Amino acid sequence: MGAEAKIQPALPTRASRPVRVLPLDDHSVAGTEDAWESFVRATPEATFFHRPAWRRVIEQAFGHATHYAFAEQDGAITGILPLARMRTRLFGDALISTPFCVYGGPVATTPEAAQALEDHARALMRETGVPLLEFRRRDQADVGWPERPPLHYTFRRAITGEAEADMKAIPRKQRAMVRKGIQNGLTSVSNSDTDVLHQVYAEMVHALGTPVFPRRYFRLLAEAFPEAHDVTTVLHEGRPVASVLNFHFRDEVLPYYGGGGRAARGLAANDFLYWEVMRRAGAERGARLFDFGRSKSGTGAFDFKRNWGFTPEPLHYCYQLREGAKLTENNPSNPKYKMMIAAWRRLPIRLANALGPFIVRGLG
Repeated sequence: MGAEAKIQPALPTRASRPVRVLPLDDHSVAGTEDAWESFVRATPEATFFHRPAWRRVIEQAFGHATHYAFAEQDGAITGILPLARMRTRLFGDALISTPFCVYGGPVATTPEAAQALEDHARALMRETGVPLLEFRRRDQADVGWPERPPLHYTFRRAITGEAEADMKAIPRKQRAMVRKGIQNGLTSVSNSDTDVLHQVYAEMVHALGTPVFPRRYFRLLAEAFPEAHDVTTVLHEGRPVASVLNFHFRDEVLPYYGGGGRAARGLAANDFLYWEVMRRAGAERGARLFDFGRSKSGTGAFDFKRNWGFTPEPLHYCYQLREGAKLTENNPSNPKYKMMIAAWRRLPIRLANALGPFIVRGLG
């Protein structure tokens, strides 16, 4: 494609030329990223995590190589594939669509585009020698692809935007916890203060025995999605006790990175936090769907979300393995990591915060 060519965001009605798969990178034709963004917004199967800005976030925050590609026919984008290579000494080597995201995989408007993008991913796997290729599917598995054993679940539910109706939709016991937070005098603010978020988040993940993301990662996310994020922070007597980074896409709100510090549990701050996200998003942004994100079965987060009346829906993490390779299990459910988690909890939090960003880049 010459430098003068222009990729159109409009979807074709009839293709006359073969499908081409082209990269989305810093050398792409001007307007290509905008066309990708328009495709995402126009295609119901595409999610917030298919937006092209994730490419630079992943590269800049973690140093991973990205291989974003799109299918083109007759000058129009007919499919997209966000893909990144996670390669670390501790956790191995994999091509994932998409790391640090809940959902991913190719999205296409024609069977030809879908097949071309899948073939492209397989070819890239062979060329790079990467042992694992993974697509993170929300609704259904890729035909003919094996799936990881059920572990990750997503939680999604409609909301009305009317505070009274949405409060009544919360199961009675969980609703009582929200009211407890209100009685404890908790208040909330909505802004873009990712530094406060990181402070609270770091305290929470340290207690869980998990490395913390770098502060820069949260700042990059805020910069990448200026119109599509906010930070909800819960205050007790003026002090932040819980905080979450939310994404907004179409009519959905997605609370993504967040939780409470040590004082949060006794104050019911986490319960109040997610109510405030729901209430604010419905009233202020017109959100009509609350996406509680993914959690692993058998964890406290999984039970917490189910207590809100959300039905867990299994995610389909489909994969291909190079001959002789084994499926990696880089998660806390793996007994191999239980001792590491226990040891991490004992580290002083300042040391954990300093070391965490070097480790977590392999845990997307």
